[in-house]
Order: sequence, then C-alpha cells, then structure tokens
Amino acid sequence: MAAIVVLGGAGGVGRVAVEALTHIDSVSEVVVADRRRAEAAAVVAELDDPRLTAAAVDVSSPASLSSLISGAAVVLNCVGPFYRFGPPTLRAAIDAGVGYVDICDDLDATRAMLEMDGDARAAGVTALIGMGNSPGLANIFVKLCADGLLDEVTTADICHVHGGEPFEGAAVLKHRIHAMVDDVPLFIDGEQITVRQLDESGAAHVRDVDFAGVGTYPTFPYPHPETVTLPMTFPTLQRATNLGVVYPLSYFQLTQDLVRAGMASEEPVAVGDALVAPIDVMVALLQQQRPRLLAEAGVEEAGGCLHVEVGGIKDGESHSYVFSLTSRGAGAGEGTGIPAALGAALHVRGSFDGHAGVHAPEAIVPVDELLTLAADVVTAMSIGSGDGIPLTVEHVGPDGSAQILPWSFS
Repeated sequence: MAAIVVLGGAGGVGRVAVEALTHIDSVSEVVVADRRRAEAAAVVAELDDPRLTAAAVDVSSPASLSSLISGAAVVLNCVGPFYRFGPPTLRAAIDAGVGYVDICDDLDATRAMLEMDGDARAAGVTALIGMGNSPGLANIFVKLCADGLLDEVTTADICHVHGGEPFEGAAVLKHRIHAMVDDVPLFIDGEQITVRQLDESGAAHVRDVDFAGVGTYPTFPYPHPETVTLPMTFPTLQRATNLGVVYPLSYFQLTQDLVRAGMASEEPVAVGDALVAPIDVMVALLQQQRPRLLAEAGVEEAGGCLHVEVGGIKDGESHSYVFSLTSRGAGAGEGTGIPAALGAALHVRGSFDGHAGVHAPEAIVPVDELLTLAADVVTAMSIGSGDGIPLTVEHVGPDGSAQILPWSFS
C-alpha cells in the first residue's frame, strides 16, 4: 500500500493527524512533510513509529510538491491558509493522479476546489475536502440524520467553540480575522443570503449556545462551507447556519475590536522607514496578549465543543437531534487533526472507491465506518475520558420532550 503524505505534518493540526494515523493498523506508511525537514524529523522521532519518515517540502513550489507526492496513495493537506494553499495543492494531486484529503474551512477555496470536480473525475482522483471538525464532523452528523434518523432533513445549525490551545499560529489567526471581514453565506428559508459577522446583518443571527461541558457563549456567523455544501447534498434543507466563537471571550472580543479599528488591512503602511501590513501587527499583538487574557480568564487547558442541531421529519412528524462533541484537555488541533487522519485512512482503505471527483464529507464518507474508526483512535490517544468518542446525542420529539440517547461507537 502506498504512503499517505501529510503536508504540514509538523504543525499543530498535522502533527495530531500523524499521531492518529499511527493508531490505525491499515495505514502502512506515512510521510511527515513540512517546510523544515528538521521539524518533520522531530515529529518522527517523538512518535517513534517505523511507518513514519520525514521529508521537506515547499508547498508553494509546484516542482517541490510534485516531486514529493508522486506515487503516493493520498495527500493529506494540513497547510493553511487554504485560500492560498488549497486549490494549487489539489491541482498538484489531480495532475499526479493521487488521492486528496484536506481540512479546508475557507469558503472561497472550497468553491474553487469544487470547480475542479470535472478535472478530478477525468483523472480518476477522489478528493475529500473539509474533513476536519467544522467542516467535517459537523457534516457527518447531518448525514447521520439523513441516513435514517429522519426521512427529511430540513434544518442544520452548526455551532462551535474552542479555546485554551498552547499557541495559535499566524495562519489560524488570519483565518479568524478573515471570517470577521468576509461575506458569510447562510442558507435561510431555502435561499442563500450573505451577512457580515460585525455588521448589523450578522448581528441578527448571533445567538447564545449552551455548549455541553464548556459553558454558554454568544456565537457569531462564520464563513464555513457547510452552509453551501449541505444544501447541495440534501435538497430538502430549508436552513443551514454556521456560528462560532473562541474563548476566553475577552480574546475573541479583542480580535473583533482590532478588526473594527481597521487592523485587518493587508495594505502596508509606513511605520518610520518600514512598510508594515496592519494585519501582521494585529497578529503579533494578539499572540503577545493571549497568555495574559487566558490567565485572567482562568483558562488552564484546551477544550471545545461542536454543537450540531439537525431538524426534520420522521413519519410525518417533526423531530430534532442535538449532537454535542465535547473535549477537555484537547483543542482545535485534536478536533481537526483526528478527523483528517480518519478521512485519509478511509481513502487508502478504498472506502471512497467509485467516487472520483471533489466532494464534501456528507457526499461520500460512510458514517458508521468513520465513527467506529474514530472511537478506536480516540481511545488509543487517550482523548477525553479515553473511552470512545465524547459524543452526546439528544432527541427532541414532536411533543417537545427531550431525551439523551444511548449512543456508542466504541
């Protein structure tokens, strides 16, 4: 079996994905590729698995990328920001005839990659995009409902919170900043609308969400691709929203305030004799202030919750399901890196055979197979309680009564 090449394998998400792959027996070889080979080699040494090898790659160089991935089974792309690195990396995979998985949560990049569907089909390449947390597992929970819990899925409201990670890199922060200034698509009453997170249009959709095990937080419109891809897959949908926040709230609000002050601009300004992009100053300031804000809020460990509400019709009556995937001691790296690894592992298993083209998770991922494998990996990595997926499912019946369902993939 050919290798899985993990691009950005020494980064916060990529390193978790590599570790997760070491707990999957069907994976025979993993190439940990990063811009600096020494950092990739350090991951290989730390994980100490004979299936791992290190490599250097410059994903901005078509020649470097092509040379590395030639002959691989699957490219797992964990290099952001995806509005810059998503489409050209997928293009390289298609040209090389290599399978592809990524964690893209950038809307523009998602649209650009979906436009490569015809080229991927012609090349016989299967590409799974957005296989992280949101998008990724969020899509899977909607598909779980569509696969039998409901006869028709009519609403999908995706909410997410995380915080407390030891460090946030520039790519993560810039993605969050772009989410605050870019158009946010929401699917409301069967139609696509556009709002802005910090404008009045976005404020109309802000809502407080009680995140299981984390707390109640206001959530804001996010330009994640589920609101575009879910209606494409499930024609009965009438509403699809994506709302998110980061804690501590003081840190998220500081980011919003700096954006309102104009610091999100990438147009350089003169500072003395130097030209400096305001967004780069903003990123540096947030990274400097973050430890203080974490300490003041009493945040001592990473955590998060993916909260997905799915509504629809079963036997002619209205039902809804609330999925809460909560983690303590694990943050965005685990929440994104583990699903990405699962997607790559299913790819090399042949679970997507016959699905050439570019697909969102809800289109091709087998739900039971994914969640069963996830339970094994999460247990092996001692995430949360160390006993399967920390998933709670609540069913709300036609009469409004709610009950927690016995749910286990372990």
